[in-house]
Amino acid sequence: MKTELKQYTVQEICKDFVFSDSEDKGLFGLSGKLVIQPEYQRNYIYGDGKRDVAVIDSVLKGYPLGLIYFNKRADGSLEVLDGQQRITSLGRYVTNKFSIVYNGTEQNFYSLDDDKKEIINNTMLLVYECSGTEEEIKEWFKTINIAGVPLMDQELLNAIYSGSFVSLAKEEFSNTQNPQNQKRSHFIKGSVNRQDYLEEALLWIAQKQDKTISGYMSEHRNDDNINELKNYFEDALNWAGNIFKTVRKEMCGLEWGRLYKTYGRNPYNSEEISKRVEELFDDANDKIITNSKGIFEYVLGGEKDKTLLNIRIFDEATKKKVYKIQTEKGKEEGYSNCPLCALSNNPEERVKIWDLKDMDADHVTAWSKGGESKIENCQMLCKIHNRSKGNR
Repeated sequence: MKTELKQYTVQEICKDFVFSDSEDKGLFGLSGKLVIQPEYQRNYIYGDGKRDVAVIDSVLKGYPLGLIYFNKRADGSLEVLDGQQRITSLGRYVTNKFSIVYNGTEQNFYSLDDDKKEIINNTMLLVYECSGTEEEIKEWFKTINIAGVPLMDQELLNAIYSGSFVSLAKEEFSNTQNPQNQKRSHFIKGSVNRQDYLEEALLWIAQKQDKTISGYMSEHRNDDNINELKNYFEDALNWAGNIFKTVRKEMCGLEWGRLYKTYGRNPYNSEEISKRVEELFDDANDKIITNSKGIFEYVLGGEKDKTLLNIRIFDEATKKKVYKIQTEKGKEEGYSNCPLCALSNNPEERVKIWDLKDMDADHVTAWSKGGESKIENCQMLCKIHNRSKGNR
């Protein structure tokens, strides 16, 4: 790969600057010769009123903005390899997209004094223009993005498999103006801008086909539609929404793609499911269930896997089994079936055999100290000793 160091003024870079509000990305600069955000680049993330302002503040104070890297295409046009966040912030400011506080007052570019406008316009940016093969350019792109705000895994994959498929997928899943985002946010964690929604959609379809995200993107890189990806994603969300009538915050971030693949063909009565979920959340409110996020898969799976709930109390089967073991042993050895009564100095108490109804299940290692609700950690104590034991 070849590199050539050049200098451009901010005014030159931002001439004919175009920004897409719907996609949150800079499109063109340098009189249309510069593609600011190629498809392998992340979305614009500096528009938070802090980082974008810091860029302008740095320029006005004469602080260096650091090296910028362009890729020279075969047709002579340029695209930003590194620096698109800074360039987009500059372009948005000089086209009056946001304001800064300067000398105690809020000012956009047009309201700045002429001398301050000149400082911004004439600030020199150091740019390395690079040329090489696609593989070389993308490898360099990954290298220079190790510093600063790290690229997310999906952002790197977008770079590696850039093409028509990534363009269409980002338009659907990385567009902050997509009206579907509100519905999706009930189920998907993360940021649209940082490719979290796109990554989740790709993960679900890849899981369905027993592939990796990378493998799926490689296979579909040159597709001219994303119908399979979008349809499966929407099918999974609609399935979840139809079964669970009440939207709960605990739904956000669950593995809905895996759940849809595992349980999507099972018949469910949504009214019964929703009612059962409410009952289990009552238990969660009472601290009996300590993993409320596991409730949804628990009911989808027919309430068989209790480990999903991390239940604090012991079930009846466990209590009866432990009671039987302790009672048989106590009778055989001539001691009480309550381990603490068996240590008593009172002769009658030391040999008393309690009925099951007069005993409570107790954690040998207290729940608050990491003890699990498994049979190995269960002992039956008489109610008197259990209530006096506490968390010891």
